Amino acid sequence: MTIVGKGVTFDTGGVDIKPESAMLIMKKDMGGAACALALAHMVMGRGLKLRLRVLIPAVENAISGTAFRPLDVYASRKGLTVEIGNTDAEGRLVLADAMALADEEAPELLFDIATLTGAARVALGPDLPPFYTEDEALAVELAAHAAAENDPMWRMPLWRGYESMLESKIADINNTGTGRFAGSITAALFLRKFVTAAKSWAHLDVYAWTPTAKPARPEGGECQAARALYALLAARYGD
Repeated sequence: MTIVGKGVTFDTGGVDIKPESAMLIMKKDMGGAACALALAHMVMGRGLKLRLRVLIPAVENAISGTAFRPLDVYASRKGLTVEIGNTDAEGRLVLADAMALADEEAPELLFDIATLTGAARVALGPDLPPFYTEDEALAVELAAHAAAENDPMWRMPLWRGYESMLESKIADINNTGTGRFAGSITAALFLRKFVTAAKSWAHLDVYAWTPTAKPARPEGGECQAARALYALLAARYGD
């Protein structure tokens, strides 16, 4: 199995720069990578009977003379050309290439964990990350383990009807959806284009941050999804 974690060490938004207020906690944009590494540490500590591969695409999204610009087109590892609709949708670009690399081995399971969209926070808030998968059995297992481990998450649909929002006139696909609707879903649909050989895939759009301190949960970085995913793997591959 393979785990991919988004490792954007700081996100300015690039040329489509974020406002100051939105940039203050962008050191947390590597939260997906941190959660992926936490999951890998648990798997290795338990010695689960599986072949584990961990991919962390680590970058910084900043402005420079070589930075992506809106309407640029780049060729992805998968061979799909991608139009840059917005440079602040950088996470899905680095994830796409890492997931394409993972997919080349046709893993039995492929999980990607990423602080990907503000739309997920608008829909479900900071405590309840959405997950996406087309594997019905995996979805049921993941929801059950999330509840049992008090590591909550909520399944959202890979609604194919929204794929038209990612269409481009000059490339195979655009990295952002048109308009302001279904931002988390269109991001997941974008990533889905880069997974064709993996037997099962799940995408987790985490926040990885506690904005207000709670009992036993100080303000700051928060490990999300890793405990539920570990419980699922332990049930499948443990002694």
